[in-house]
Amino acid sequence: MIDGGKGQLSAVMEALRELNLQDDLVVCSLAKQREEVFVPGAKQPLESEPDQLGVALLRRLRDEAHRFAVSFHRQQRGERMKRSRLSDISGLGPKRVRDLLAHFRSIDAIQLASPEAIAQAPGMGRALARQVWEYFHPPLDQDEELGDGNQEPAADVLSAAMSGR
Repeated sequence: MIDGGKGQLSAVMEALRELNLQDDLVVCSLAKQREEVFVPGAKQPLESEPDQLGVALLRRLRDEAHRFAVSFHRQQRGERMKRSRLSDISGLGPKRVRDLLAHFRSIDAIQLASPEAIAQAPGMGRALARQVWEYFHPPLDQDEELGDGNQEPAADVLSAAMSGR
């Protein structure tokens, strides 16, 4: 059973033809607007009434498929929401991630914190705090750190901008 009208049914039938399965499956579609039932090859929907048992069964199948899909996608979204960027840091398990978030209230606050402040959070030592800090503040590569000789140091640029040069 396909959820949709003639267009969706045609697309599915084309896919079944490509797989050489069009003769192996019995297919119909249920269009949502007027609960019309379409079958391959028919230009018009089957004559039916919304309260017929067969139409009611198709409607229940469709509604159950929707319910299943929606709950599956909510579960997937929930898993993504639970997963934190902090989970990517080696040495931080779920408990430490929870403790850090409870202590700082947000990932942004953790990112802005110094290594010393991170070390003050429950379950964090100096080495792990440094690792968390470095995750958010990766070291510059040598070219960026030393400059290429053609760039003014950041302080000089800021000073020049403020003085109008």
